[in-house]
Amino acid sequence: MKAFTYIIIAGLITCTSACKKFVEVDDPRTELASGTVFINDKTATAAMVGIYSDMNGFNYQYANIVTMFMGGMNADEFTYALSSTAEWEEFKNNRVLPSNRFVNALWAEPYQYNYRATAVIEGVTASTTLSPAVKNQLLGEAKFLRAFLYFYLVNTFGDVPLILNTDVQTNTNLPRTPKEQVYQAIIADLTEAKSLLSVNYPESGRTRPTKGAATLLLARTYLYTGNYAQAEIEASEVISNSNYELLQGNDMNKTFLANSREAIWQLQAVNTGGSRNTWEGFTMTPASITAPVAYYRLTKGTGGLVEAFEPGDLRKANWTGVYTTTATPPLTHTYPYKYKVRTNPAGVTEYSMVLRFAEAYLIRGEARIQQNKLALGMEDLDVIHKRANPTAAALPVPANVAAGMLTVEQERRVELFTEWGHRWYDLKRWKSVTGDNGKTRADDILQPLKAAWKSTAILMPIPADAMRTNGKLVQNEGYSQITTP
Repeated sequence: MKAFTYIIIAGLITCTSACKKFVEVDDPRTELASGTVFINDKTATAAMVGIYSDMNGFNYQYANIVTMFMGGMNADEFTYALSSTAEWEEFKNNRVLPSNRFVNALWAEPYQYNYRATAVIEGVTASTTLSPAVKNQLLGEAKFLRAFLYFYLVNTFGDVPLILNTDVQTNTNLPRTPKEQVYQAIIADLTEAKSLLSVNYPESGRTRPTKGAATLLLARTYLYTGNYAQAEIEASEVISNSNYELLQGNDMNKTFLANSREAIWQLQAVNTGGSRNTWEGFTMTPASITAPVAYYRLTKGTGGLVEAFEPGDLRKANWTGVYTTTATPPLTHTYPYKYKVRTNPAGVTEYSMVLRFAEAYLIRGEARIQQNKLALGMEDLDVIHKRANPTAAALPVPANVAAGMLTVEQERRVELFTEWGHRWYDLKRWKSVTGDNGKTRADDILQPLKAAWKSTAILMPIPADAMRTNGKLVQNEGYSQITTP
């Protein structure tokens, strides 16, 4: 189906101002949704796929620039290169205000998509006319997507309202749910999604979630919650899936192409006016070779990402670009170049990567190391390391878990940079190496780099709009008194 069809039919199941602020909604048209959308396979499928289309429809939305690049600036990956923008600086300095529009996007848009995914769950479950195969696929996709959205909500904000139905009156003023309960709901949804989804993609391309996507996100969830044994099991299942492979050598440049063999789940490029492909490529890639300026520059110097790559690392050679300014003296900058296409009159060749195969090895390696399976863990990390450094010696088996985790940190940093805020979420979830149980790895890394750093910055503020419209929400620590960056 064409993208515009997805968008039109998706509108049948979303409320008019639906969840722009999740607490401020009009009455949802659920009778229309269940009565017409879920009566046949074609319209029901379009309703589900329409959510993916809308997630990636416009620039600086939740599922493209906002999720990826705000996290990158929160951490130590890159800075905004053009004229100073106050809201960008808030992320760079880790002094984000509740009024920041991008924080609002990180909160409000997932709740909007969650509402629509839950409407699909309710509509598909109630339908008696869908074919069994399509019914299972759509129910699995919607459960997966809801878990995916809550994964990012809980890791961005901590405790968040857990909404699992479309009853607006009940959900309007819900308090924040403890994150442990949110994780339980995520695991429940992903476990059911795994049982419902097919191993193979339901249509050409890799833009709809499968059992592999649900399994990888489940492995990541278990890793984040400290269930390392189960994380290892789930990651092993993904690694054994013949649908995926790591692209080797200079083929690494093909990683982010549409329907790459390394892709587990991608978002299709849908807003391709002006010959755009992905919003990531349009934003990251310089507009001109003769007078290049990239919007984002990777950090360099002591503690910088540029210096984190080993000599000869193909990730640096293939996934970063360099340009020199016309200043006096000239300055050389490095920018993220995983996506190569800014515009392409010949058509779409790249899709936005959401989940990819390399993460399965990183998850299993970390899970094994945390279980003191040091040699096995390093074998997994070495798969990723040797892919990027074919002539390098094997990574040595560490003396202990702490030493092994430093290797995990290094490999995740140089493999997953500028993808979905991985570095930021890693620094938040890992404990400080100083032995201070009240600190995180973010304190170790970011405090020396950022003068305004405070430990409370590991959680984003609840947006001002949500606080105004839901009196039961309580602001995260460290934000109530902040009025200026």
